[in-house]
Amino acid sequence: MKSNYDIEQLKTRTAGLSARELLEAIAGEFGERIALATSFGAEDQVLTHMLCGLGWRGGIFTLDTGRLHQETYNLMAQTREHYGIRIEVLVPDTKSLEEFVSEYGPNMFYDSVELRKKCCGIRKVEPLRRKLNSLDAWICGLRREQAVSRASLDRIEWDEANGLIKINPLADWTGEMVWKFIRDNHVPYNVLHDRGYPSIGCSPCTRALKDGEDIRGGRWWWEHPQTKECGLHPA
Repeated sequence: MKSNYDIEQLKTRTAGLSARELLEAIAGEFGERIALATSFGAEDQVLTHMLCGLGWRGGIFTLDTGRLHQETYNLMAQTREHYGIRIEVLVPDTKSLEEFVSEYGPNMFYDSVELRKKCCGIRKVEPLRRKLNSLDAWICGLRREQAVSRASLDRIEWDEANGLIKINPLADWTGEMVWKFIRDNHVPYNVLHDRGYPSIGCSPCTRALKDGEDIRGGRWWWEHPQTKECGLHPA
């Protein structure tokens, strides 16, 4: 089904739908063969709230890299309790991670873009691919406004790297829209957002924004903006 699915037809049928209506449509389309990937960012919390209101039959999963902020783990527990849901937790391959850290040390991601991306590959990309092999489509909280590498993002697109459909219901949302939804619907969110962290990843690779920085300025701040992806969402 993955490679033969008519994405253009799906785009046509869902054109003009709101984010919630799009989620409802794809829930009926894919059933249990679709899942939400959440890192517990503001956008992912919006999508979790919407899906839980639809009687979601698909899964919700997250990647636990082993280097997340404690605030993120706290929100994971809060979200499970608040919505009464099960969240599947994916972890890196132990042997690959042990060998990598033993060879290059615990802070190798600061040494080069190549090592940082290899770290992301072991901790995030490989666990994700294992999960996506069992799905026909996945849902992400990406928005065009988030980064220069996401400027051409479509709400429904083919994920060439992983061989399935990617759904980005909030692609055309602004940050203001995200936070209005969170406030209006009392959606739990990561307290780091209140401390100047608009984008939250692993603890050593994420910091609060400095004055004048763009929304992704706190992620991999030692790198050029064009390289600031981990491999989960190739440009």
